[in-house]
Amino acid sequence: MATTPSKDYKRREREQKKADKRRAREEAKAEKLAAEKAAAELAAEEAAKQAAADLEAQLEAEFEAELQAEGQ
Repeated sequence: MATTPSKDYKRREREQKKADKRRAREEAKAEKLAAEKAAAELAAEEAAKQAAADLEAQLEAEFEAELQAEGQ
């Protein structure tokens, strides 16, 4: 007589499949959050560099203006 898998076995298989899908979703969500955090940090770093460059350019322009004013 042929044996068939029990309903309990099928239930455990379904639950395992659901758990695997849930784990995959959670991992994808965590990776997405990490990528967004890294992008935000990079954007903040770039903004800080740009602000420093703008300040330096402004100071240089003021210095050049003072030199020209003293020269006249």
